[in-house]
Amino acid sequence: MWKKVAIGVVVFLVLAVIGGFLLPADVHVERSLEMKASPAQVYPLVASLESFNRWSPWFKRDPKTKYTFTGKHGTVGSKMAWVSDNPKVGTGSQEITELVPGERVKTHLDFGGDGEGDATFTLTSTATGTKVTWSLDSHLGSNPIARYFGLMFDGMIGPDYEAGLNNLKAIVEGGAPKGASGDTVKSPGAATPTAAAP
Repeated sequence: MWKKVAIGVVVFLVLAVIGGFLLPADVHVERSLEMKASPAQVYPLVASLESFNRWSPWFKRDPKTKYTFTGKHGTVGSKMAWVSDNPKVGTGSQEITELVPGERVKTHLDFGGDGEGDATFTLTSTATGTKVTWSLDSHLGSNPIARYFGLMFDGMIGPDYEAGLNNLKAIVEGGAPKGASGDTVKSPGAATPTAAAP
């Protein structure tokens, strides 16, 4: 009997691994929200990493997170790194890789051993304001376990993106509450941090 059980477990594991390889290697998460503000009003808040914590959905989870800003404020190559003891925030970095004024911002995210990804903010002018689309693309490679994990990305990240877009909407439409300040570290050559400015 135990032999049959052991064989069954082995067969199940083999099928699970094979199934993992058949899952998508690329993950895409996307959320959009329309705001009563022009692209010119929205753009500075998504093009500046030092303004990110004004509306970030993760900032309030651990206000004690330490942030380091390097590079010239609001330019390609500028980078924000963070360190937190809260596992829901973790440790990582975000670097601006592309800027199209008033239209698009791309950043590269590095979560260390937990993977990498690329986030994009796309601003589309509408009759009543701006449609802001926040997306994340990540390549999971050939690891079948990572591919199974990828099936949960939308459910885990999507709600945070929705919360962040609502925070951003509140700011650009003039109704945002003043936020608390987190710990920041100014690196040599970096602009003065304003991430948590009211």
